[in-house]
Amino acid sequence: MVPPGDERPPQVAEAKECMASKAPISTIVIIIAMQTEALPLVNKLNLSQDLHSQFPEGVPWVRYHGSYNNLNINILWPGKDTVLGVDNVGTVSASLVTYASIQALKPDLIINAGTAGGFKAKGASIGDVYLASETSFYDRRIPLPIKQLYGICSRQAFSTPNLLKELNLKVGKLSTGNSLDMCPQDEASIIANDAVVKDMEGAAVAYVANLLKVPTIFIKAVTDIVDGDKPTAEEFLQNLAPVSAALGEAVTRVVDFIEGKCLSEL
Repeated sequence: MVPPGDERPPQVAEAKECMASKAPISTIVIIIAMQTEALPLVNKLNLSQDLHSQFPEGVPWVRYHGSYNNLNINILWPGKDTVLGVDNVGTVSASLVTYASIQALKPDLIINAGTAGGFKAKGASIGDVYLASETSFYDRRIPLPIKQLYGICSRQAFSTPNLLKELNLKVGKLSTGNSLDMCPQDEASIIANDAVVKDMEGAAVAYVANLLKVPTIFIKAVTDIVDGDKPTAEEFLQNLAPVSAALGEAVTRVVDFIEGKCLSEL
């Protein structure tokens, strides 16, 4: 990754990126929005909470870190809202944490892991784990030429054909917005984006990582069926704990696969 403000010629930056793709992955940042989602993976990887934050004073962000299979693992959880005490979910916190973690930790790879709603019309079931192929926003409606595409903000995830083949994960497009439920306009946008799963962070992480040229993959586990019969909030809360455990298992398998490999081998 070329640091912001680096004025070296483009060919120099391209050469560095080529070298990075052939070097073994060393540092991974895993961005997870909710504590319930994060803790199974923290325990699985035997990570410790950083008591000396590398982030600006006053922010509630929490970093768990440690060495696992010769990899420097960092889990970033945006923490709790300082007023209401709930998880800092959504695109704003996701963007801030992604930017700050890239600046402070210089990761070789970002993994955005979390739970998501799935669409039974696209074959999703509770507990399914998806590797997102592409991200987009479903609630940034700007009905003007070109700006409409800017609002959707489609970004390709980093391609990992070998990982996909080895772990046999489901694949689908991810659509992101700042609501747990889905209004008719959101539904139309999600269908237009051909999304299989919807969350509240992925496309925001993708936008920042793409700007700063950090390869990023997205692992999403289904807690609720958006086009199903049960109320979304009820089904989400009912399945959050067991699906978060399954998410932790899936991300651990991904990290195990990454050990000793370079980006081009994923």
